Amino acid sequence: MNGPVPVEVLKQHLIDPEICIRCNTCEETCPIDAITHDENNYVVRADTCNGCMACISPCPTGAIDNWRDVLRAEAYPVDEQLTWDELPVQDDTLAGQGSIGEATEGAAGGGSTGGAESAEPVIGGSDLVRGSVVPPWSAAKPYVNLYNHKAPVQATVVGNYRVTDASTESDIHHIVLDFGKQPFPVLEGQSIGIIAPGTTADGRAHHARQYSIASPRDGERPGYNNLALTVKRVTKDHHGQAVGGVCSNYLCDLKKGDVVNVMGPFGSTFLMPNHADSHLLMICTGTGAAPMRAMTEYRRRRRMKGATGKLMLFFGARTQGELPYFGPLLNLPKDFIDTNLAFSRTPGQPKRYVQDAMRERAADVAALLRHDHTYIYVCGLKGMEDGVLQVLQTIAGEAGLDWPSLWQRMKTEGRLHLETY
Repeated sequence: MNGPVPVEVLKQHLIDPEICIRCNTCEETCPIDAITHDENNYVVRADTCNGCMACISPCPTGAIDNWRDVLRAEAYPVDEQLTWDELPVQDDTLAGQGSIGEATEGAAGGGSTGGAESAEPVIGGSDLVRGSVVPPWSAAKPYVNLYNHKAPVQATVVGNYRVTDASTESDIHHIVLDFGKQPFPVLEGQSIGIIAPGTTADGRAHHARQYSIASPRDGERPGYNNLALTVKRVTKDHHGQAVGGVCSNYLCDLKKGDVVNVMGPFGSTFLMPNHADSHLLMICTGTGAAPMRAMTEYRRRRRMKGATGKLMLFFGARTQGELPYFGPLLNLPKDFIDTNLAFSRTPGQPKRYVQDAMRERAADVAALLRHDHTYIYVCGLKGMEDGVLQVLQTIAGEAGLDWPSLWQRMKTEGRLHLETY
């Protein structure tokens, strides 16, 4: 006697468009290219995703951690997901019947991976995730996603200052936002989303844009419910063509007293350690200085309260005039922070990048690499990431350290954090 044809139910991986801030972390992290995007949404290909979970922890907002039980034959196609403004409601008749691992069957490349092993998600993520996906053990507990697109919090501009030389094309601003009595607790290394007013050409509201916080947890002004951002005015795209960055120009043009819609906070891993003997090795370019400034200022304020760890900074820019916070950096005590600057476009001088400065200080970098309480933070343009990791490998090798095993251990222990864009 013939039985009923079994119905295949898939636990489909989806990205919430209401929470997603389009930071591209998930697409860069995915080891099998299951995530794609257009100008509207980031989406997951149902026939490619194998439920490895590599993208879950790095997502700063949690938008990536969404699932819907669907009939496999009726999985939401990519073209439909790209049009969404919100996630579809779960069909209660299917809820709980799906399995994350079932997505491995029929994955791109042809055929099923087969066997029970294919149904077990890889909880640790992929080896292609090159930095830590866990915070330092002593980091303070972060608050995340307190405010979203539908219900943002309003902040008032209390300061907007250019922090690069007026003679340069690099227009970078230090912007201070005050939240008044509205709770907005943040930690160094976290970010927020800013929603620019107006709509796109097709009438959609602008997506939020992500900006790292440049001030410590107790406020840009100590004891106040405010924070600072480091924002560069975007006037050209990656190909050098003239373009106006909608949110960056909006922020850089703000005046004192203006009100801004804010989402967040975001981020639960790129956090600083709180134990007093921890060392910070910070490597950044341009506006990637924001989280480094926050961490440095927090340590400076606590310097007389038991913080004994070393701070070493490598900071790169095209020229001295294009390096934000140049003056204040030079005023920091030499026995508090070891600052190394690198300029790649100084007239009459050879190009010099942060990697070159690190090589020049190889012995001191190696000493930090040997220390179990050293935490490394890299923030800036994506192009710097390979070079920084390569020079760390070289310095480690020359010092007799096994870089592959050290790299893996630092990732596992929450001591190697990469935030590049």
